[in-house]
Amino acid sequence: MKLVKLIANLGYGSRKDVAMMFREGRVTDPDGEVLYADDKVPHEHIRIDDEPLDPPTGLALMMNKPLGATCSRKDQGRVVYDLLPPRYRVRDPALSTVGRLDRDTSGLLLFTDDGGLLHRIISPRAQVAKVYEATLGQDLRGDEAAVFASGTLMLESEKDPLEPAVLDVLEPRRARLTLTEGRYHQVRRMFAAVGNHVETLTRVSVGALTLGDLAAGEWRALGQDDVARIFASPSRD
Repeated sequence: MKLVKLIANLGYGSRKDVAMMFREGRVTDPDGEVLYADDKVPHEHIRIDDEPLDPPTGLALMMNKPLGATCSRKDQGRVVYDLLPPRYRVRDPALSTVGRLDRDTSGLLLFTDDGGLLHRIISPRAQVAKVYEATLGQDLRGDEAAVFASGTLMLESEKDPLEPAVLDVLEPRRARLTLTEGRYHQVRRMFAAVGNHVETLTRVSVGALTLGDLAAGEWRALGQDDVARIFASPSRD
């Protein structure tokens, strides 16, 4: 792929804008030598304004999604894409969230521009575990773990029972729930089905990939080892 098209596809501007970057000498190699549009240079050796070029197609990110942000591109309020570099919104292929977290749910959110990876993660066959921690409006009764693990729990307006889920009680009003599917507002609806109410909800891991030390609103790119952890079993510690 020609350098102008490559850089434009990464969201740095139109092809006309990128061509101007070359004319202005803003595209260089790691030693500061100016590159030209017809040069053949490895991706990792390209700099824009002395900064490494964004990763190529196949990008995967994780974010600690803050409360109040939505995963929609069209929402009038704060959206998760506002927390990423502006050019990430116009990459081609597009960067998309892997599933969604609603406005009132915080925690681990994945993004990728790799359609194959996205579908691999969300496919029911993959059985990728998502782990949530919830604070509740009432004390747990004691039978919730058995109900959630039964594989027979039906949610209102649903035609099929939920897959078995694992509940770990952390405190009388605090619990960790591990799911392998992702129905609409599933965690909140599950606790509502057993007569409780979720007050706060955070996704703490996807597979064995955890938030680590990411603060709310922060993000980082994922390496191959990180992606592999998505498909590994989460810790029960």
